[in-house]
This record gives sequence, structure tokens and C-alpha cells, in this order.
Amino acid sequence: MSDMRTALVTGATSGIGRAAALKLARDGFKVLVHGRDAARGAEVVKEIESVGGSARFLAADLTDVSAIRQLAEAAGDVHVLVNNAGFSWFGPTTDLESDTFDALFAANVRSAYFLTAAIAPKMAERGQGTVINLGSMAGQIGLAGGAAYSATKAALTSLTRSWAAEYSPRGVRINTIAPGPAYTGGSSRENLTALGKTTLLSRTAEAEEIGDVIAFLASPAAGYITGAVIPVDGGRTAV
Repeated sequence: MSDMRTALVTGATSGIGRAAALKLARDGFKVLVHGRDAARGAEVVKEIESVGGSARFLAADLTDVSAIRQLAEAAGDVHVLVNNAGFSWFGPTTDLESDTFDALFAANVRSAYFLTAAIAPKMAERGQGTVINLGSMAGQIGLAGGAAYSATKAALTSLTRSWAAEYSPRGVRINTIAPGPAYTGGSSRENLTALGKTTLLSRTAEAEEIGDVIAFLASPAAGYITGAVIPVDGGRTAV
């Protein structure tokens, strides 16, 4: 067991995070399932163990920087970090309250920043590691009603490039995956289905399809990819 590589997936109790955790476990990683809901976390751990994988649940409030540092400490030696936790808000610019604006950036950007700051240097010392940031097609194109959320995802893409410049010379690969519409249980299925019809493949992704690409980026098969934004959006941003 001690020889197993460890993957820490934030927001892993549902949606894309859960799909990524399950796939990484199948690929032989010991998965640290992060979330806020211990019951849902226990379900994901049980699901991983039922297919012969290894996992444990770690709770942390990622809007609290001291809790982020405690999470990094509890995680120990991390080989793959998936910065997936966060939330979205869509609506007219004038309707967004300042506290929700701040919460968006705290959850989507600041959490990834300080978790990477706590974990990437240790990866660099070891000369090996991978960080995968969950961006969005919303960070690449203009979506009416998505100004603040899109800005958080564009920020993650920018951080990816800077972190690649900082850490990749010491063996740490850092990339962003930019999903299009995906069924994650977080948004209304009806809205997502309509958004899926605007893609070149005319459909919405399943969370597992996004998880598969995260697992690919975590694998040796992606050994020459760093500082990249990988669109997984059915071609939505291609045209």
C-alpha cells in the first residue's frame, strides 16, 4: 500500500470530482476524497473500495486558508492534485451581490491557489507530480450571465500557465481541463441539455467523460503535456 501513488481530488463527493476519483482509483491511485459532507464522502470511499480501490475521506472548508493548509498536511505525499471544488453563479451582472462575488473567487480561485502553494513545492522537491485545474469553456468564451464565474475560470487558466513556468522545470506538470456542459447533478438537467445542443456533438457530456480526461492528464501517457488548456466541450469553443 505504501508504494501507491496518492491523488487528492477536491470536491470529490459528487459530479466531475466523484467521477475523477473513481477513475483514478481504478488506475491504481490511493484517492483522497475531499468534500464537506462526510456522509457523501463515505459513500464515494465505499464505492471505490467496492471495486478494489483505496480511498479515504478528508473534510475541509476550502474558503478558509488555514483549513487548506491543514488539508495539505493531512494529505501528506500527494502525486496528483485535482483542483475541482467550486461553484457557479449565472445571472445579470447587476444581480450579483458583492458577498457572492467574493465567495465565487474564494471557492474557485483562492482555494486552488493556496492548495497548490502548499502541495506543488513538495512535488517539485520530489521531481515529479501533476496538478489539474478544473476550468470551463466559460473561461474561454463569453457567456451572457456568466461574467464573474467565467472570470474565475479564466483566472485558473492563467494560474496554470504561471505555475507551469514556475514548477514544470522541476518535473511538475500543471494543466487546465476546460469542460463544456456536463451532467453533474449541480445544475438543472433541462438547461444543460439545451446548452449541449449548442456544441458540435449536439449533446451534453456525462461526468465520467470529463473524469476520463482528468485521469489521462494524471497518467504517464500525458507526460509531455504541461501549461495547457485541454477543451472537453464537444467542440463548442472550436468554432
